[in-house]
This record gives sequence, C-alpha cells and structure tokens, in this order.
Amino acid sequence: MSTLKRILDDLRQARVLVLHPRDEDGSALVDHLKRLGCDVKAMWPPPATLPADIDAVFLQVSDKAIDPLVSLLDGTKAAVIAIVTYESPTSLKAIVDLNAHGVLTKPLRQLGVLTQFTLARYRVGYESRLVNKVRKLEDTLKGRRAIEKAVKILTELNGIEEDAAYKLIRDQATSKRVAIVAVAESIISASEAMRAFGLTVSGPLKV
Repeated sequence: MSTLKRILDDLRQARVLVLHPRDEDGSALVDHLKRLGCDVKAMWPPPATLPADIDAVFLQVSDKAIDPLVSLLDGTKAAVIAIVTYESPTSLKAIVDLNAHGVLTKPLRQLGVLTQFTLARYRVGYESRLVNKVRKLEDTLKGRRAIEKAVKILTELNGIEEDAAYKLIRDQATSKRVAIVAVAESIISASEAMRAFGLTVSGPLKV
C-alpha cells in the first residue's frame, strides 16, 4: 500500500466533529469532509461534552473567552484543527491553549483542508507514540528501582551479596513464571508490612 493511499484511507475512516456556526463556511467544510469519505457530525453551539467516538474536531476559534472550549477538549485524544478568522494575539493564544494540531483560516477554502487534516492526524499519532514510549520508560525505571530496593532488603536481612540476592529474586520469578518486578514488589510489601506492625525478622527472609 502506497503512503498516499494509507493517508487517504486513514482520513476516510475518521469520525469528524465540526464545531462551526451553520453558515456558508460551515456547510462547505462539512460537505468537503463528507466528499473525502469521513463520518461527519456538525454541532453549534459547542456541546457540554465531546462525543466519545470522535477522531478529529474542526473548531471555530474567536476572540471571545475560550475557557469553555479548553475544558471541552481537555483530555481528548482527537486531532484538533482550529479555524480562525484572523491572526490576532488572542486567536494565536487560543490556538496554543487549545493545543491545536492544525489551523485553517477564514474564509475557508477546500485547498488546505486536506493538508491540515493530514498534519493534525499525524501529530496526534506521533504524540500518542511518544506518550506510550515515556510510559514504558517510566515503568522500566520504576521496576528497576523496585528490584534494587528488594535486593537491598535481602542483603541486609540474609547477609548475602547483591548478586546472590538478585539471583534469588530471579530464580523465584522463573519458578513462579512471573516478572522479576512482581517478586521484588512482594518482598518490599512484606518488609513494609512487618515494619508497620513493629515486627522484626530474626532470621533470613525467604523469597
């Protein structure tokens, strides 16, 4: 499959919400998106909450207070394409506050809609991949810290070297067919529970 066809197929499968007054520009935008093959919904004024199944939002931005719009889009995973009448300081700030992934200027023309739509969808996918990568790195770091803490507990209670303590944890994980982190966390939990009740271990802590 060519890159162009893959991009167009992605846009055609998108569920789009158009938040724009029901005027000539709004109608032309809705019609153009439908011709692209998108599943389009049009609403004005903006609803209190976004529909859950939306992939992209085309949103008119004015110089008026945009706090309700920022709240409306807070937490959404949809691509946001802002529509502005002119580039005033207020509208530029609104674009930033809304974390818009693309921008269209009025009067709306068909030329540019596809480009901004494609760019917005790409940016959302890219940001999502970055978030997932960061989350995985954080989980890895958290796991390493848990293992290091569990190793320290075993070395202190069992009087063994760190390599031997790590081997105990690893062997137990292999035996139980669970992640090493899971065994480490159980050791930490057991140690913290004993401290919470004022208990001490008189002998080696069994893994």
